[in-house]
Amino acid sequence: MNTDKTPPILLEVIDLVAGYGPTEVLHKVSLNISSGQIVTLIGANGAGKTTTLRSIFGQTKIWKGSVKFLGEELVGQKAHKIARIGLAFVPQERSVFPTLSVRENLEMGGYQLSDRDVKERIEYITNFFPILKERVSQQAGTLSGGERRMLAIGRALMIKPKLLMLDEPSLGLAPKVVDLLFDRIQAIHKEDVTILIVEQNAKRALGIADHGYVLELGQIRFDGSGKSLLADPGVQAAYLGA
Repeated sequence: MNTDKTPPILLEVIDLVAGYGPTEVLHKVSLNISSGQIVTLIGANGAGKTTTLRSIFGQTKIWKGSVKFLGEELVGQKAHKIARIGLAFVPQERSVFPTLSVRENLEMGGYQLSDRDVKERIEYITNFFPILKERVSQQAGTLSGGERRMLAIGRALMIKPKLLMLDEPSLGLAPKVVDLLFDRIQAIHKEDVTILIVEQNAKRALGIADHGYVLELGQIRFDGSGKSLLADPGVQAAYLGA
């Protein structure tokens, strides 16, 4: 009888070389995410964090390497096809449709679903983010920054993703809103969603992470458990203000 309880690898990035146009940004980046983890990717501005997420989601030029999700090769696939197999990406920009209502934005996230499933998911998400229930008929462009971020995450959750990638979710938000957002991220994780998060608030992100990676100039410089990276003198000096 197989007694190995090690969770399966959900996402595997191997020696990824990627960038934009003629510019190479990532230089043989490799990382693994196991099912059920929260994984944090930190680094200075320009290190390649956003490019890593965008490359996984099929939005950059890839010269070499492999990106496998549930064993399926993603390199060469379009973003909408990647989403269909259970990978959701919330970009750094507060990407909502400002002239559409909260409900209509959520419906856009569930375009692959049946009408019944869309209704059920909207009910679930607006219960998960009560402020969205209060604003369900309101135009998204009139929401606060934190509310728009919650709406963007809620829209990504419409497809019931296996892996949710978040790019700088706390950027520009007030401390109380950041507290609420990180609480919701951890609650999402408890709903059996694996999470990959890029975050400038390195202490906060590593504090909830099972594993972390530190990018520097397009390469992985450190990796380890969230706790071990928080305690690493090199990481503290370079990225944690210690």
